[in-house]
Amino acid sequence: MDNLNIYIHAQLIEECKKGSSQAQFKLYKQYSKAMYNLAHRILNNREDAEDILQEAFVDCFRNINSFRFESTFGAWLKMILVNKCINYMRKKKIDLTLYDTLPPVVYEEEEEITYDTGRIFKGIELLPDGYRIILTLYLLEGYDHSEISQILGISESTSKSQYSRAKEKLRNILS
Repeated sequence: MDNLNIYIHAQLIEECKKGSSQAQFKLYKQYSKAMYNLAHRILNNREDAEDILQEAFVDCFRNINSFRFESTFGAWLKMILVNKCINYMRKKKIDLTLYDTLPPVVYEEEEEITYDTGRIFKGIELLPDGYRIILTLYLLEGYDHSEISQILGISESTSKSQYSRAKEKLRNILS
């Protein structure tokens, strides 16, 4: 990773460590929309996403002194937000059913199809929670299956198979 990217907000972060609410607000403005979008894609509920977003920023600023510039601020904040979303879903006992024993997905010869992004995101919202979360984390947020398995407490092969099934289900929804 480019070291310059890690330190992009160093001055603001140092001001936050000193308790500056103006610096906190600047970081909030910088990251809140992207983090809200991620929370909404995971939780599939506007109000829950707004609540978790606020909680993530509160935790972030409360624990800003533990930020050590080992990653970008955005990556650190994203980790806090994703963990808050997953914990929220577990606490609410939202169905995160993940299956190790489903039969493999068999694809017929694929034809080239184009979709508009709005339609794809609407389709993602219709996926079951477990599928939607894994598809979002892998495809949209760039986590690898090893990271997803650690976040969700599942095996890497389960993450891969759920991702494959999520893509198939999304194809069916969009066709």
